Amino acid sequence: MLGATATTTEQGGAAGFSALHPDIIKSHVLTRLDGPALGSAACCSATLRHISDDDKLWSDICHSTWPSTASSPRLSHLISNFPDGGARAFFSHAFPVVLADSNPVRPSSTPPAKLISAVDIFYKGKLIFSKVQETETVTGWFRCSPFRIDLLDPKDVVPTRVKHPEGDGACAKMIDDMVLSWILIDPTGRRRAVNLSSHKPVAVQRHWLSGEVQVRYASILAADQGHVQCGIVVTCGATEGGEMQVGEVSVEMEDMDGNHLTGKDSLVFLHGALEGKKGTGKNRIDEGQRRYSKYVEMKRERRERKLRAESALDMFCVAFGISLFVGFCCFLLCR
Repeated sequence: MLGATATTTEQGGAAGFSALHPDIIKSHVLTRLDGPALGSAACCSATLRHISDDDKLWSDICHSTWPSTASSPRLSHLISNFPDGGARAFFSHAFPVVLADSNPVRPSSTPPAKLISAVDIFYKGKLIFSKVQETETVTGWFRCSPFRIDLLDPKDVVPTRVKHPEGDGACAKMIDDMVLSWILIDPTGRRRAVNLSSHKPVAVQRHWLSGEVQVRYASILAADQGHVQCGIVVTCGATEGGEMQVGEVSVEMEDMDGNHLTGKDSLVFLHGALEGKKGTGKNRIDEGQRRYSKYVEMKRERRERKLRAESALDMFCVAFGISLFVGFCCFLLCR
């Protein structure tokens, strides 16, 4: 009897939920979910999938997750008209970390002529920086110069209302407290997006004299040429009142030997990341840290191989020189 009662209750609860009006489910339930939770809810039933496919729901989630996407009417329109699903498709592109595939797929289209960067920085859950910037990729300056996108001019700073961390211990906690998202968007052609950030920092350093804190994020990109590191740097200083101010937000690209890539070479990797595979979004913080650690290990092994090769070449040159000297001495003695 107890089992029958439980079964009836469960059936009644399921029937009660199904009997709710779709507008009630959407306005009182689904609007309280974040992106991953809404995606999971859509897999529960055909009804929830239909309701959760509403573009307004996903647009609101994109704007709340990345406030920069709501700051530009053009960008909001671009997200709503994203191929294969509008704002929902944009979220599936921008939320997970990029996959550094060992066998990357060659892009089928030409590299984008323009890139849009939508960047948001949160510190302890509070938004401290948000900006959208466009970058032309067809100019000779971009293609021939080292790749770098600066969101702030050298003398510009963005004040915040949060206290600047003091001491090495407080700076170390910034690894858990500061979150960054750098979404790169191709507004032309096939319209693709990718998040270049590791979400949380891979390194935090404090300058011993000025007290400025440099926070680094990284993602690993792959192409036929190998793997490269897309590094994002955020520099934070302190005002006279002790509040934090953001003084630098930039992204660069370097290969495994530490050489900075030009805009033309970087565009190959960025284009591959835009059209390549994306992760599922699950455990993206741990996944980003794991890929960065693996890349650092690959760099260390590569450096050791180069040192061994150079050492072997040095030994060969020394042995060859000694053999020439001995041969020359023997020639003189035998005359």
